[in-house]
Amino acid sequence: MNLQGTITAMITPFTKDDQVDYGALKAFVDWQCESGVEGLCPVGTTGESPTLSHDEHHEVIAKVIEYAAGRVKIIAGTGANSTAEAVSLTQDVIARGGADATLQVTPYYNKPNAEGLYRHFMTVADLGLPVVLYNVPGRSGREIPLDVVARLAKHPKIVAIKEAAGSVERVSAIRHICPDLTVLSGDDSLALPMIAVGASGVISVASDVMPREISDFIRTALAGDFVAARALHERYYDLFHDLFIDTNPIMVKEALVMMGKVGPGFRLPLCETTPEKREKLRATLAALGLKV
Repeated sequence: MNLQGTITAMITPFTKDDQVDYGALKAFVDWQCESGVEGLCPVGTTGESPTLSHDEHHEVIAKVIEYAAGRVKIIAGTGANSTAEAVSLTQDVIARGGADATLQVTPYYNKPNAEGLYRHFMTVADLGLPVVLYNVPGRSGREIPLDVVARLAKHPKIVAIKEAAGSVERVSAIRHICPDLTVLSGDDSLALPMIAVGASGVISVASDVMPREISDFIRTALAGDFVAARALHERYYDLFHDLFIDTNPIMVKEALVMMGKVGPGFRLPLCETTPEKREKLRATLAALGLKV
């Protein structure tokens, strides 16, 4: 499987009465596809997956697949800290059809040991849908050890890893021990240096806000034009930073509300940001020429 370029870590829009806003979701998917992203990743961290019911989880992924209509690759977020739940969510995606891969987060809170991690991911991979491992110790409390990555990479259905540990050196290490495993940056601000050492793209939060611009930036880096790519990185750096001055996805949803792409809406325990942080983000968006 060829996973590369910009894959948007999608938000899930909500209505004022706390329901999934499927009208806004369709418009968002159309905008993303028309703007040139290579993929969409619904119901991951940025999609507020912990607060969606199982029925909503299934339906959001199904609707994204329907709305995208084959224009981009779909990496469905079906991870969980219970292997049985991850299997159930993944089986539903397989049964409905249309997803190209599943994003499988490191099981969070229960902090399994190395063998438990290996068995968890292998169990999901054995279902047959290509798997993108998701290494995010800041959220999960547990890193996927490199030796476990190497063992997992031998499975024909484990095709990539999303690296959100903040380490460019770890990308080099994975490329060294698993040269056939695709690495995707999980941090917009590290996408350029990670690509420089062998990553194939980014699962991006910033592309929720600027899909065309981030896609062009990543394609420039992948083409090896690092002088131009560095200039773009510097141009967008304030955005990369400000989207994380509050817990993700609070700031990216605040940005999309300012831009008129979605209505205001979070599910507790997430809520709106402070007025000071909102105005800081507004100034960054305006400096990039976005209408806010």
